[in-house]
Amino acid sequence: MQIIVQVALVVAVIIVSLALMRGGSNARHLAIRRIMLVLFACVAALSIFFPELLTRVARLLGIGRGTDLVLYGLIVSFMVFMATTYQRFRHMESTLTKLSRRIALDETPPPTRDEPLETKEAEPDRRLTPPAHGGQ
Repeated sequence: MQIIVQVALVVAVIIVSLALMRGGSNARHLAIRRIMLVLFACVAALSIFFPELLTRVARLLGIGRGTDLVLYGLIVSFMVFMATTYQRFRHMESTLTKLSRRIALDETPPPTRDEPLETKEAEPDRRLTPPAHGGQ
């Protein structure tokens, strides 16, 4: 039975990671996150008030103790948190790049029509050549 729980946990991690990496922070993703948060709060409250119930559920799943089940749940929750944080960071970085480019383009002065496009040959720098002293 324990191998079934382990496989189920690994499959859950893969599915959640793929779903979160897929992207989008639309209403559907927000609703799923809120439902998961409510379920987590309910399970946490039940495990606090009835710790023996958590141990029974763990033994039913083939896990030795309720604390091990909590640990597995925390691992999955942490991976979900990492995936969502990475996704938000990537989106924020993309937005910041676009904003920086837009500001750079907006603040660049337009070229004037008076100046020719090609540059003139630079005159030699007279400061580097010694002055000519005549008649000494």
